Amino acid sequence: MDKLIVQPLRECDISTVIIVDALDECKDDEPESAILSVLGQFVSEIPKVKFFLTGRPEPWIREGFRLPLLAKAADVLILHKVEPALVNNDIRWFLKHSFLEIANRRGGLDGWPTEEQGDLLCERVGGLFIYAVATVKFIDNRNDNPRKRLNFLLQSPESSAHEGKTKLKMNTTLDSLYTTILQEAFGDDGLRNDPRIRSVLGAVILATNPLPPSAIAAFLGFDVEDVFPLLSSFHSLLILQSDANHPVRPFHKSFPDFLVDSTRCNNPRFYISPPDHHSELVIGCLELMNRMLKKNMFGFPDGSTNDEADGLRKRAEGNIDHGLRYACESWHKHLVGANTAQTHKAKITPILRQFLEQKFLFWLEVLSILGIVRDAIDALEVARKWLEVRRDCMLDGFHEFVHTLSRNQRPSTWSMTTFDLSPDFLRSSAHLLHIYTTRPFPYPLGRRWYGDCTSPMLTP
Repeated sequence: MDKLIVQPLRECDISTVIIVDALDECKDDEPESAILSVLGQFVSEIPKVKFFLTGRPEPWIREGFRLPLLAKAADVLILHKVEPALVNNDIRWFLKHSFLEIANRRGGLDGWPTEEQGDLLCERVGGLFIYAVATVKFIDNRNDNPRKRLNFLLQSPESSAHEGKTKLKMNTTLDSLYTTILQEAFGDDGLRNDPRIRSVLGAVILATNPLPPSAIAAFLGFDVEDVFPLLSSFHSLLILQSDANHPVRPFHKSFPDFLVDSTRCNNPRFYISPPDHHSELVIGCLELMNRMLKKNMFGFPDGSTNDEADGLRKRAEGNIDHGLRYACESWHKHLVGANTAQTHKAKITPILRQFLEQKFLFWLEVLSILGIVRDAIDALEVARKWLEVRRDCMLDGFHEFVHTLSRNQRPSTWSMTTFDLSPDFLRSSAHLLHIYTTRPFPYPLGRRWYGDCTSPMLTP
């Protein structure tokens, strides 16, 4: 470094820029990048020379830029933090230039693509340049009409399989790029840690809303300190902050698409089976609610309504963390996804039964605070169907109760004694408090649904 680069540049005293592309392709066994470590030692001796380095944010590269000698001299630009409008504008110009080149070369493509098609395609690309390149190469197939291939892509908004399998340079595809990154992240230390890695990845890509590492750890029964290193291994594919309570999300939709498609992700070490991982998540949600939900957890005075409570938002934030809120809102969505699971099925029903017997009203109270009590009908209908398929005779009373709720098309007409879901009730916990302070609780669902509340609650 000193003889080949530093001394000659220092002696000639010229201003220049040296570009080092794809730094992540340099195999490095050191905790910090060896290249960045050496660069940090000499960069101050050649102030007129600027280095422009690019690469995926692999752990050793991130640590390299944190070295004291380099940290003060370097400006780190993280692409997913660039203003989306700027990235989209660059991608739009790339697509426009590429399509103009195709049109000039192929002919018969006047006015193609339309502005609307360009907007849709730019949205589909989602800020990922390599995805834009794969898209252009898929459309520019010499054996097919580019207009038809573009229309085909835009008519399949939920799938990225075609772009994933399209060859880029040297027979590389987007799918092979993902496979390479996964091989490096999973490592060569044997298969012992693979299930944990798949569980964490499954939680990230199957969550109905992005989850923070703290919630992922709570659902899976892991320590947060263990989840962070696993997620950091995929830093080039995930948007991950240092805050354990900040949601983590895939950088681009094509990565989850790849992981859950066994025809594309054909290495069983990496493949995420949606039913099995939905099972893990619904179990995690139910177990978390069974542990954390409790009677009047917001500390309201007896008989008070949400409208009468002071600092309702602050109370909610203080008593419902991100994980519990997600569990209350989304457990039934994962139950739907777990229908065809090969694992964990036998574990779900008893945990679901415990939740319905012991935590049902406490869960409704949380939904009332969040203003989404009406979602309870959808959730309970999902639970009813799950139990019906499994012919769980212990919950016949529950089947009847949910069926009555779900078939009533005008819940606002129900009286208070029939579990009133009027708008006033949706904003209030008073009726819930009345029910669970005046009735023995819980009642085994196999015998009667909340004891002598059964009859009036089943009267439409």
